[in-house]
Amino acid sequence: MILVIHAAATWFMVGLIWTIQVVHYPLFQRVDANSFRSYEAGHTRRMGMLLLFPASLEVVTAGALVWVAPSGVPMVLVLAGGALLAAIWITTALVQFPLHRRLGAGHDAPTIRRLISTNWYRTVAWTARGGFAALLIA
Repeated sequence: MILVIHAAATWFMVGLIWTIQVVHYPLFQRVDANSFRSYEAGHTRRMGMLLLFPASLEVVTAGALVWVAPSGVPMVLVLAGGALLAAIWITTALVQFPLHRRLGAGHDAPTIRRLISTNWYRTVAWTARGGFAALLIA
């Protein structure tokens, strides 16, 4: 059961990161400078509420799989997926959060471009995690 919950949480996050990458972040470039602070604040608050439960569930189940891996589940896949998850959250803390903080002060085209380009690392990593989650279930 833990594998199914983990895979569901991971694939939710895969879908969310792709939506952010190809829809939300590019649209930041089209928001009027006068309303950008409000837009960024709303985006950050709503995305935070949306991802709080599935992201937490993903982290908790990833950790649980290390301690109680079902038989037949290759530990190397569990650890590789966990390493990707750690890299995602380190990148989020060190790159994405500071960029969002900067954008909280107002529209800044170079910062938006950096947000979009650096988010590809998280997008690729979460997509790979989705692949690992599928392999764990298989």
